[in-house]
Amino acid sequence: MSTTVLDMPTSTPTRTAIVPIGLDRIVLTGFMGSGKTTVGGLLAEQLGWRFLDLDHEIERRAGRTVPQIFAESGEQHFRRLETATLVSLLGQRRVVIALGGGVPEELGNRLLLEQTPRTAVVYLAAEFATLIERCRKQGIERPVLADEAIAAERFARRKPHYERISGHRIESETAEESVRAVLEKLAGRG
Repeated sequence: MSTTVLDMPTSTPTRTAIVPIGLDRIVLTGFMGSGKTTVGGLLAEQLGWRFLDLDHEIERRAGRTVPQIFAESGEQHFRRLETATLVSLLGQRRVVIALGGGVPEELGNRLLLEQTPRTAVVYLAAEFATLIERCRKQGIERPVLADEAIAAERFARRKPHYERISGHRIESETAEESVRAVLEKLAGRG
């Protein structure tokens, strides 16, 4: 695959990011706690692209938080909002998009991600216990973590979808390592 070198806006002027020519968007997928938002923000900064978090975009458009949407309108309504917002975000260029953990459960979303040209989907992978520990440390209310056994079932159900829709799988300890690994994978060096 052809690549192009992009100057990365960092305090170290000698660093560069290499991304495939013709790539318009990088989409990060994975379960809660995988680091999609943190890695996505850092990756976008490195590339000089915009960062879009799907859940934050849904909240902005709906005027309510994700937990409020779940509580007031139910998960099915939230999933419809999620799909509509995903369609909109996939139409943008030079963006890094962090998906919500449940996006790939919907067949229509998987098809959108697999068939949107000029899009690289990257799976940020980790073991379930690691992900749960990260979520607890964040202290953020996560409706699907109310029951850990149900969360484990969701993780098991979603994992094959993450693997199927992604062209690249990244496992790392820190956000900085993940950003480096994503850039190397997209440049064909990882």
